[in-house]
Amino acid sequence: MDKKFVVFSFFSGSGFLDLGFEKSGYKIDFVNEFSTSFLNAYIYSRRIMAMRIPKYGYHNTDISEYINSLKKELKTYIADARRNNYYIGFIGGPPCPDFSVGGKNKGGDGENGKLSSTYINLIVEMKPDFFLFENVKGLWRTMRHRAFFEDLKSNLHKAGYCTTERLTNAIEFGVPQDRDRILLFGVKKKDLKKGYYKKSDVLKFPWESNVIYTLNQIKSIDWPSTNEFLEESHREPDTELIRELTIQYWFEKNDVLNHPNATAYFKPRAGLFRMQSVDEGDVSKKSYKRLHRWRYSPTVAYGNNEVHLHPYKARRISASEALAIQSLPKEFELPPEMSLSDMFKTIGNGVPFLLSKALADTIKNYLEMAVCK
Repeated sequence: MDKKFVVFSFFSGSGFLDLGFEKSGYKIDFVNEFSTSFLNAYIYSRRIMAMRIPKYGYHNTDISEYINSLKKELKTYIADARRNNYYIGFIGGPPCPDFSVGGKNKGGDGENGKLSSTYINLIVEMKPDFFLFENVKGLWRTMRHRAFFEDLKSNLHKAGYCTTERLTNAIEFGVPQDRDRILLFGVKKKDLKKGYYKKSDVLKFPWESNVIYTLNQIKSIDWPSTNEFLEESHREPDTELIRELTIQYWFEKNDVLNHPNATAYFKPRAGLFRMQSVDEGDVSKKSYKRLHRWRYSPTVAYGNNEVHLHPYKARRISASEALAIQSLPKEFELPPEMSLSDMFKTIGNGVPFLLSKALADTIKNYLEMAVCK
């Protein structure tokens, strides 16, 4: 008999990570997001897609409240899920600019960095059966932040969890985007069958079981570099490439020009000449990066004055195009009343859908084999 999995989601944003788990058969029964705008977008998108409402509701509050004033409430939800024989997981990606190379770089002492500690402390306190922690690669690769990451893991091991981590690029799973993230997954050691973990509290986990394209395979392709920007031009690729990893493929797949968020893009009062002077595919600068239609995108990041331009239109990319680059299903949409700033922020913060779906599938298959109960 298949095990029943229920997820408690934290730092949910507009629900990109959650959607992958939902599409893999998990029940998302608790949603927590501090931004009212993002949470409203989460609720709106699920209503549009006719998806179920979380049993324990949507919660617009600071996660730290679940260690303090709302501790009893959360424990009540968890106890109810256990009575229904669910295997319980916490998933979440705390805000990460304090660990980002191009961000604030304050580490665990920054306000956002402290949220990572809070999330791990919540896991230790509430003891879900499994958890997922997602963050930027700087937390794992940067020496000054790596010690903080190792401390988080140590606390989890002391609390009885076995863990495994991987620096994962979304492009490996069919996302048209070069986006590295560190993923940390853990399971209660007492629940695991022998052979599924090592004595050092490390899980034997099949991270690559749902990889579609290896990084070596992707890097071996002669991707187009730059071409002169020609507005409304038609251009076919000159070499053999993986079309499913290109901007143009996803623009067509999601019919981005007819999507409800197609006209949601920033319209500059000035700078049009500068915008037109950037070659198609020139992503060498911090800002004013023009995507190439027959190549994948750099990491989706639309804050801090980072501007991504349409390959063959004299404008910035739209929300519908950004959603496509994040591999969201065509039917996913953001509310029309949402501000442009919030639209692009929530898109940039989100976990690409195809990565989240592959990850959810991998975790589910592993738990069905590895967990005793």
